[in-house]
Amino acid sequence: MAPPSPRGMLPSSRRLVAVLLLAAAAALGFGVRAGAAQLCAEYYDRTCPGVHRVVRRVLKKAHEADARIYASLTRLHFHDCFVQGCDGSILLDNSSSIVSEKFATPNNNSARGYPVVDAVKAALEKACPGVVSCADILAIAAKISVELSGGPRWRVPLGRRDGTTANITAANNLPSPFDNLTALQHKFGAVGLDATTDLVALSGAHTFGRVQCQFVAPRLYNFSGTGRPDPALDGGYRALLSLRCPRGGDGSALGDLDPATPDAFDSSYYANLGARRGTLQSDQELLSAPGAPTAAIVGRFAGSQKAFFRSFARSMVSMGNIEVLTGSQGEVRRNCRVVNGS
Repeated sequence: MAPPSPRGMLPSSRRLVAVLLLAAAAALGFGVRAGAAQLCAEYYDRTCPGVHRVVRRVLKKAHEADARIYASLTRLHFHDCFVQGCDGSILLDNSSSIVSEKFATPNNNSARGYPVVDAVKAALEKACPGVVSCADILAIAAKISVELSGGPRWRVPLGRRDGTTANITAANNLPSPFDNLTALQHKFGAVGLDATTDLVALSGAHTFGRVQCQFVAPRLYNFSGTGRPDPALDGGYRALLSLRCPRGGDGSALGDLDPATPDAFDSSYYANLGARRGTLQSDQELLSAPGAPTAAIVGRFAGSQKAFFRSFARSMVSMGNIEVLTGSQGEVRRNCRVVNGS
Protein backbone atom coordinates (compact mmCIF):
# COMPACT_ATOMS: atom_id res chain seq x y z
CA MET A 1 0.00 0.00 0.00
CA ALA A 2 1.35 3.46 -0.85
CA PRO A 3 2.27 5.72 2.11
CA PRO A 4 -0.09 8.61 2.86
CA SER A 5 0.78 11.94 1.28
CA PRO A 6 2.20 14.67 3.55
CA ARG A 7 -0.98 16.73 3.05
CA GLY A 8 -3.13 13.90 4.41
CA MET A 9 -0.99 13.33 7.48
CA LEU A 10 -1.77 14.58 10.95
CA PRO A 11 0.65 17.26 12.24
CA SER A 12 2.32 14.76 14.57
CA SER A 13 2.83 12.36 11.65
CA ARG A 14 4.41 15.09 9.53
CA ARG A 15 6.76 15.95 12.38
CA LEU A 16 7.75 12.29 12.69
CA VAL A 17 8.49 12.07 8.97
CA ALA A 18 10.57 15.25 9.15
CA VAL A 19 12.58 13.87 12.05
CA LEU A 20 13.17 10.61 10.20
CA LEU A 21 14.25 12.45 7.05
CA LEU A 22 16.69 14.61 9.02
CA ALA A 23 18.09 11.55 10.74
CA ALA A 24 18.57 9.83 7.40
CA ALA A 25 20.30 12.89 6.00
CA ALA A 26 22.64 13.03 8.98
CA ALA A 27 23.43 9.34 8.59
CA LEU A 28 24.39 9.99 4.99
CA GLY A 29 26.62 12.90 5.98
CA PHE A 30 24.44 15.67 4.55
CA GLY A 31 24.60 17.60 7.82
CA VAL A 32 28.38 17.84 8.01
CA ARG A 33 28.43 21.48 6.95
CA ALA A 34 24.96 22.56 8.00
CA GLY A 35 26.37 25.41 10.10
CA ALA A 36 28.36 26.78 7.17
CA ALA A 37 25.16 28.22 5.68
CA GLN A 38 25.04 30.67 8.60
CA LEU A 39 28.53 32.06 7.92
CA CYS A 40 28.97 35.27 5.94
CA ALA A 41 31.86 37.58 5.12
CA GLU A 42 29.99 40.57 6.59
CA TYR A 43 29.36 38.94 9.96
CA TYR A 44 31.35 41.52 11.98
CA ASP A 45 30.55 44.58 9.86
CA ARG A 46 28.46 46.15 12.64
CA THR A 47 29.79 44.48 15.78
CA CYS A 48 33.54 44.70 15.03
CA PRO A 49 34.07 46.51 11.73
CA GLY A 50 37.85 46.82 12.16
CA VAL A 51 38.50 43.12 12.73
CA HIS A 52 40.58 42.56 9.59
CA ARG A 53 42.58 45.72 10.18
CA VAL A 54 43.40 44.68 13.76
CA VAL A 55 44.48 41.17 12.74
CA ARG A 56 46.61 42.49 9.90
CA ARG A 57 48.36 44.98 12.20
CA VAL A 58 49.26 42.33 14.79
CA LEU A 59 50.45 39.85 12.14
CA LYS A 60 52.68 42.36 10.39
CA LYS A 61 54.25 43.27 13.72
CA ALA A 62 54.88 39.60 14.53
CA HIS A 63 56.42 39.05 11.10
CA GLU A 64 59.09 41.65 11.81
CA ALA A 65 60.63 39.24 14.33
CA ASP A 66 59.57 35.91 12.79
CA ALA A 67 59.77 35.45 9.02
CA ARG A 68 57.91 32.12 9.09
CA ILE A 69 54.95 33.20 11.22
CA TYR A 70 52.64 33.57 8.20
CA ALA A 71 53.14 29.94 7.22
CA SER A 72 52.80 28.83 10.85
CA LEU A 73 49.47 30.61 11.30
CA THR A 74 48.13 29.15 8.07
CA ARG A 75 49.07 25.70 9.32
CA LEU A 76 47.26 26.31 12.64
CA HIS A 77 44.02 26.89 10.74
CA PHE A 78 44.54 23.62 8.83
CA HIS A 79 45.22 21.64 12.00
CA ASP A 80 42.22 23.16 13.72
CA CYS A 81 39.72 22.42 10.95
CA PHE A 82 40.80 18.81 10.42
CA VAL A 83 40.01 17.96 14.07
CA GLN A 84 36.28 18.14 14.96
CA GLY A 85 35.86 21.09 12.60
CA CYS A 86 36.97 24.75 12.67
CA ASP A 87 36.21 25.41 16.33
CA GLY A 88 39.49 26.71 17.75
CA SER A 89 40.06 23.47 19.66
CA ILE A 90 43.77 23.42 18.78
CA LEU A 91 44.24 26.56 20.89
CA LEU A 92 43.00 25.04 24.17
CA ASP A 93 45.58 24.33 26.85
CA ASN A 94 45.54 21.33 29.18
CA SER A 95 43.11 21.64 32.07
CA SER A 96 41.12 19.43 34.41
CA SER A 97 38.63 18.83 31.58
CA ILE A 98 40.80 19.31 28.46
CA VAL A 99 43.54 17.11 27.04
CA SER A 100 45.17 19.61 24.71
CA GLU A 101 45.60 18.88 21.01
CA LYS A 102 48.85 20.82 21.24
CA PHE A 103 50.54 17.68 22.54
CA ALA A 104 49.35 15.37 19.78
CA THR A 105 52.28 13.98 17.80
CA PRO A 106 51.68 16.15 14.68
CA ASN A 107 51.48 19.31 16.82
CA ASN A 108 53.89 18.80 19.71
CA ASN A 109 56.98 21.00 19.31
CA SER A 110 55.84 21.61 15.74
CA ALA A 111 52.62 23.64 15.48
CA ARG A 112 53.37 27.22 16.51
CA GLY A 113 52.06 30.77 16.54
CA TYR A 114 49.94 30.54 19.69
CA PRO A 115 51.34 33.74 21.28
CA VAL A 116 50.48 35.67 18.11
CA VAL A 117 46.90 34.39 18.29
CA ASP A 118 46.85 35.52 21.93
CA ALA A 119 48.03 38.98 20.83
CA VAL A 120 45.33 39.18 18.16
CA LYS A 121 42.68 38.11 20.65
CA ALA A 122 43.85 40.69 23.22
CA ALA A 123 43.72 43.46 20.61
CA LEU A 124 40.24 42.42 19.50
CA GLU A 125 38.97 42.14 23.06
CA LYS A 126 40.11 45.72 23.57
CA ALA A 127 38.43 46.90 20.36
CA CYS A 128 35.21 44.86 20.59
CA PRO A 129 34.98 42.71 23.73
CA GLY A 130 33.37 39.29 23.53
CA VAL A 131 32.60 39.49 19.82
CA VAL A 132 35.21 37.75 17.64
CA SER A 133 35.70 34.02 18.15
CA CYS A 134 39.08 32.33 18.27
CA ALA A 135 38.00 30.04 15.42
CA ASP A 136 37.35 33.09 13.25
CA ILE A 137 40.69 34.59 14.30
CA LEU A 138 42.44 31.52 12.88
CA ALA A 139 40.48 31.78 9.61
CA ILE A 140 41.21 35.49 9.22
CA ALA A 141 44.88 35.08 10.21
CA ALA A 142 45.38 32.35 7.60
CA LYS A 143 43.80 34.49 4.89
CA ILE A 144 45.84 37.58 5.75
CA SER A 145 49.04 35.51 6.10
CA VAL A 146 48.62 34.16 2.58
CA GLU A 147 47.85 37.63 1.19
CA LEU A 148 50.86 39.24 2.87
CA SER A 149 53.08 36.50 1.41
CA GLY A 150 51.98 37.29 -2.14
CA GLY A 151 49.18 34.77 -2.42
CA PRO A 152 45.53 35.09 -3.45
CA ARG A 153 42.83 37.12 -1.75
CA TRP A 154 39.41 35.81 -0.86
CA ARG A 155 36.43 36.75 1.28
CA VAL A 156 36.36 34.67 4.44
CA PRO A 157 32.92 33.56 5.63
CA LEU A 158 32.73 34.38 9.35
CA GLY A 159 30.51 33.67 12.32
CA ARG A 160 32.13 30.53 13.74
CA ARG A 161 31.76 29.87 17.44
CA ASP A 162 34.42 28.31 19.65
CA GLY A 163 34.20 24.75 20.84
CA THR A 164 34.48 23.76 24.49
CA THR A 165 36.23 20.42 23.95
CA ALA A 166 39.41 19.10 22.35
CA ASN A 167 40.14 15.78 20.67
CA ILE A 168 43.74 14.61 20.93
CA THR A 169 42.86 11.25 19.38
CA ALA A 170 41.66 12.89 16.17
CA ALA A 171 44.63 15.27 16.28
CA ASN A 172 46.94 12.26 16.23
CA ASN A 173 45.36 11.27 12.91
CA LEU A 174 45.99 14.49 11.01
CA PRO A 175 47.36 14.21 7.46
CA SER A 176 50.99 13.21 7.89
CA PRO A 177 54.17 14.02 5.94
CA PHE A 178 54.69 10.25 5.77
CA ASP A 179 51.25 9.45 4.32
CA ASN A 180 50.94 7.89 0.89
CA LEU A 181 48.40 9.22 -1.58
CA THR A 182 45.69 6.74 -0.57
CA ALA A 183 45.94 7.78 3.09
CA LEU A 184 45.89 11.47 2.19
CA GLN A 185 42.81 11.06 0.01
CA HIS A 186 41.03 9.14 2.77
CA LYS A 187 41.76 11.82 5.38
CA PHE A 188 40.63 14.66 3.14
CA GLY A 189 37.49 12.81 2.12
CA ALA A 190 36.70 11.98 5.75
CA VAL A 191 36.25 15.69 6.58
CA GLY A 192 34.14 16.38 3.51
CA LEU A 193 36.84 17.79 1.25
CA ASP A 194 37.45 16.76 -2.34
CA ALA A 195 40.14 14.08 -2.40
CA THR A 196 41.77 15.39 -5.58
CA THR A 197 41.41 19.13 -6.20
CA ASP A 198 41.13 20.22 -2.54
CA LEU A 199 43.99 17.89 -1.64
CA VAL A 200 46.32 19.25 -4.31
CA ALA A 201 45.33 22.89 -3.80
CA LEU A 202 45.63 22.89 -0.01
CA SER A 203 48.91 20.98 -0.14
CA GLY A 204 50.18 24.02 -2.03
CA ALA A 205 50.41 25.81 1.33
CA HIS A 206 53.76 24.01 1.55
CA THR A 207 55.01 26.65 -0.84
CA PHE A 208 56.15 28.65 2.19
CA GLY A 209 57.46 27.94 5.67
CA ARG A 210 59.95 25.54 7.24
CA VAL A 211 60.04 21.86 8.13
CA GLN A 212 61.92 19.93 10.78
CA CYS A 213 64.50 17.35 9.71
CA GLN A 214 62.65 14.58 11.55
CA PHE A 215 59.97 14.77 8.85
CA VAL A 216 62.48 14.64 5.99
CA ALA A 217 65.20 12.22 7.17
CA PRO A 218 63.28 8.96 6.52
CA ARG A 219 63.10 9.84 2.80
CA LEU A 220 66.85 10.35 2.72
CA TYR A 221 68.09 7.28 4.57
CA ASN A 222 65.37 4.71 5.19
CA PHE A 223 62.40 5.14 2.91
CA SER A 224 59.59 2.77 3.87
CA GLY A 225 62.05 0.72 5.92
CA THR A 226 64.23 -0.14 2.92
CA GLY A 227 67.42 1.40 4.27
CA ARG A 228 67.64 3.37 1.03
CA PRO A 229 66.51 6.84 -0.17
CA ASP A 230 63.13 7.48 -1.69
CA PRO A 231 63.55 6.68 -5.42
CA ALA A 232 61.08 9.46 -6.28
CA LEU A 233 63.48 12.10 -4.89
CA ASP A 234 65.83 13.91 -7.28
CA GLY A 235 69.45 12.97 -6.56
CA GLY A 236 70.76 16.51 -6.50
CA TYR A 237 68.04 17.67 -4.17
CA ARG A 238 68.59 14.63 -1.96
CA ALA A 239 72.25 15.66 -1.61
CA LEU A 240 71.20 19.18 -0.60
CA LEU A 241 68.69 17.88 1.94
CA SER A 242 71.32 15.50 3.33
CA LEU A 243 73.59 18.45 4.08
CA ARG A 244 70.79 20.15 5.97
CA CYS A 245 69.61 16.97 7.67
CA PRO A 246 72.61 14.63 8.12
CA ARG A 247 72.07 11.03 9.21
CA GLY A 248 71.68 10.97 12.98
CA GLY A 249 71.52 14.77 13.13
CA ASP A 250 69.25 17.13 15.03
CA GLY A 251 65.69 16.17 14.18
CA SER A 252 64.40 19.62 15.14
CA ALA A 253 66.72 21.44 12.72
CA LEU A 254 64.81 23.47 10.16
CA GLY A 255 64.89 23.56 6.38
CA ASP A 256 62.82 25.29 3.71
CA LEU A 257 59.73 23.52 2.41
CA ASP A 258 60.14 25.28 -0.93
CA PRO A 259 63.83 25.64 -1.87
CA ALA A 260 63.04 28.10 -4.67
CA THR A 261 60.99 30.80 -2.85
CA PRO A 262 60.78 29.75 0.82
CA ASP A 263 58.87 32.78 2.12
CA ALA A 264 56.67 33.58 -0.89
CA PHE A 265 53.25 32.14 -1.55
CA ASP A 266 53.43 31.12 -5.22
CA SER A 267 53.12 28.10 -7.52
CA SER A 268 56.77 27.04 -7.44
CA TYR A 269 55.78 24.20 -5.09
CA TYR A 270 54.21 22.42 -8.07
CA ALA A 271 57.21 23.05 -10.33
CA ASN A 272 59.32 21.49 -7.57
CA LEU A 273 57.14 18.36 -7.66
CA GLY A 274 57.61 18.15 -11.43
CA ALA A 275 61.38 18.20 -10.89
CA ARG A 276 61.06 15.50 -8.17
CA ARG A 277 62.10 18.08 -5.58
CA GLY A 278 59.14 17.82 -3.23
CA THR A 279 60.50 18.10 0.30
CA LEU A 280 58.01 15.78 2.00
CA GLN A 281 56.94 12.32 0.93
CA SER A 282 53.30 13.44 1.12
CA ASP A 283 54.10 16.27 -1.33
CA GLN A 284 55.78 14.11 -3.95
CA GLU A 285 53.03 11.50 -3.70
CA LEU A 286 50.66 13.92 -5.44
CA LEU A 287 52.65 13.47 -8.65
CA SER A 288 54.76 10.37 -8.31
CA ALA A 289 52.35 7.80 -6.85
CA PRO A 290 51.58 5.21 -9.55
CA GLY A 291 48.45 6.22 -11.45
CA ALA A 292 47.98 9.28 -9.25
CA PRO A 293 44.63 10.96 -10.08
CA THR A 294 46.16 14.13 -8.66
CA ALA A 295 49.04 14.30 -11.15
CA ALA A 296 47.13 16.24 -13.83
CA ILE A 297 46.12 18.88 -11.28
CA VAL A 298 49.73 19.26 -10.16
CA GLY A 299 50.68 19.85 -13.80
CA ARG A 300 47.90 22.39 -14.27
CA PHE A 301 48.91 24.38 -11.20
CA ALA A 302 52.59 24.23 -12.18
CA GLY A 303 51.66 25.82 -15.49
CA SER A 304 49.25 28.42 -14.17
CA GLN A 305 49.68 30.25 -10.89
CA LYS A 306 46.32 31.90 -11.54
CA ALA A 307 44.63 28.49 -11.62
CA PHE A 308 46.36 27.51 -8.38
CA PHE A 309 45.40 30.72 -6.62
CA ARG A 310 41.78 30.40 -7.71
CA SER A 311 41.54 26.80 -6.53
CA PHE A 312 43.41 27.46 -3.30
CA ALA A 313 41.01 30.25 -2.33
CA ARG A 314 37.98 28.04 -3.03
CA SER A 315 39.49 25.14 -1.10
CA MET A 316 40.32 27.36 1.89
CA VAL A 317 36.68 28.43 2.06
CA SER A 318 35.60 24.78 1.85
CA MET A 319 38.02 23.78 4.59
CA GLY A 320 36.89 26.70 6.74
CA ASN A 321 33.32 25.38 6.55
CA ILE A 322 34.09 21.99 8.11
CA GLU A 323 31.70 21.23 11.00
CA VAL A 324 31.49 24.83 12.19
CA LEU A 325 29.58 25.84 15.30
CA THR A 326 27.19 28.76 14.81
CA GLY A 327 24.28 30.52 16.49
CA SER A 328 23.94 29.39 20.10
CA GLN A 329 26.39 26.50 19.71
CA GLY A 330 29.68 26.70 21.55
CA GLU A 331 30.82 30.10 22.80
CA VAL A 332 33.02 33.08 22.03
CA ARG A 333 36.04 32.53 24.26
CA ARG A 334 37.44 35.50 26.12
CA ASN A 335 40.83 33.75 26.20
CA CYS A 336 41.61 31.41 23.31
CA ARG A 337 43.53 29.03 25.60
CA VAL A 338 40.65 28.20 27.98
CA VAL A 339 36.91 27.76 27.82
CA ASN A 340 34.90 30.50 29.47
CA GLY A 341 34.38 30.02 33.19
CA SER A 342 37.46 27.85 33.65
